[in-house]
Amino acid sequence: MSDLTLDNETRCAWCEPFAMQVLGDSMEPEFPDQCIVIVEQAERCSHGMYVLVEVEGERWFRQYRVDKQGREGLIALDRRYPEIDLTGRAWKVMGVIIQRNIRRRGKHYQYEVKPGASKVNNPEIRLADLTGPGRIPQ
Repeated sequence: MSDLTLDNETRCAWCEPFAMQVLGDSMEPEFPDQCIVIVEQAERCSHGMYVLVEVEGERWFRQYRVDKQGREGLIALDRRYPEIDLTGRAWKVMGVIIQRNIRRRGKHYQYEVKPGASKVNNPEIRLADLTGPGRIPQ
């Protein structure tokens, strides 16, 4: 019998954030290789959010973008990697990145959509450094 409170793919409780290690340089410099990100499980995202998305059975950590024509895509912060066009593809949001940790130094990501903003406008992305000045250097 399966436990309905657990997500069958991540084995985490649906409302429970989980940690993942970034492998590779596609999201540098903001998310360097081997840093840890905290993912809050979600079913939706907005333009500009850092997300964990499944596209046709393959999982990607990218930034979600919507252009002025309404086309959706996933971009790597390192421009050497191609954009993943989501047009006409089966995809789903698995979660949004809410924290990044590099050598015990954390940064939180809070996503707020400005009042009256449409889906294609950038949300305001606020970042908070939890370690404060003079702590562990990056």
